[in-house]
Amino acid sequence: MAGQTPESRGLPEKPDPASTAATLSSMGAVFILLKSALGAGLLNFPWAFSKAGGVVPALLVELVSLVFLVSGLVILGYAAAVSGQATYQGVVRGLCGPAIGKLCEACFLINLLVISVAFLRVIGDQLEKLCDSLLSGTPPAPRPWYADQRFTLPLLSTLVILPLSTPREIAFQKYTSILGTLAACYLALVITVQYYLWPQGLMREPGPSLSPASWTSVFSVFPTICFGFQCHEAAVSIYCSMRKRSLSHWALVSLLSLLGCCLIYSLTGYHGSGVGGFVRGGRQTRAHTLSPRST
Repeated sequence: MAGQTPESRGLPEKPDPASTAATLSSMGAVFILLKSALGAGLLNFPWAFSKAGGVVPALLVELVSLVFLVSGLVILGYAAAVSGQATYQGVVRGLCGPAIGKLCEACFLINLLVISVAFLRVIGDQLEKLCDSLLSGTPPAPRPWYADQRFTLPLLSTLVILPLSTPREIAFQKYTSILGTLAACYLALVITVQYYLWPQGLMREPGPSLSPASWTSVFSVFPTICFGFQCHEAAVSIYCSMRKRSLSHWALVSLLSLLGCCLIYSLTGYHGSGVGGFVRGGRQTRAHTLSPRST
């Protein structure tokens, strides 16, 4: 009796997440989680800060969101340790049963598909703008076939996105996550520099005030801000790939990642809402504004 194994007693053996390849360092986990949260939501924060009616209300919404988001990431790490699963849908299946697990897999697949379509749409728009800036000629001129996103987007997906999606181990993403984070920091830096080095003779759009016009506008931006910090899809895989797995350490990684994300979002939101347009000679001319409509 004492020498019987769980299989001999007819009990399923729970997989141990520690048996998976644990090659991800703490710094790599921070960057992967940070880049999982950073994305197209960055373009919406200038609009969110302006819609909230003030800097303080927008920051309060961010801080409240961080409390729930960090708590959720810690709970996901604990659930992964308890269930012994290495994926988000596996954790749900292990704790809630196979029926709920299959429903979670379907919802997870649809969620990732819709997010991928949204990101590809943004990438396609930015590729067209990049090609227009590189090609000579006036904007009304017809765009060459090789500059159309119907050609550039499949080419980029085949040469870049597909090879990066091939490795099964998420630790590989730490290198691309560092590049993606630097790109997001560059965007926030450019907006901040443009805000303070505004050309002489141009009147800057007034930035967001310090108090909200109404609390209704504050609550209306809550979904936009929460979407910007969304990273729970990859949380379980990141936790199970870490070399040092403890809830306290995972909580620290989650907190550092989302605080870095909050800093980038706040700089972009505050300064981006003040460089959305300019006034020349009493007539306002709209420049490129970072808002949900621009995505």
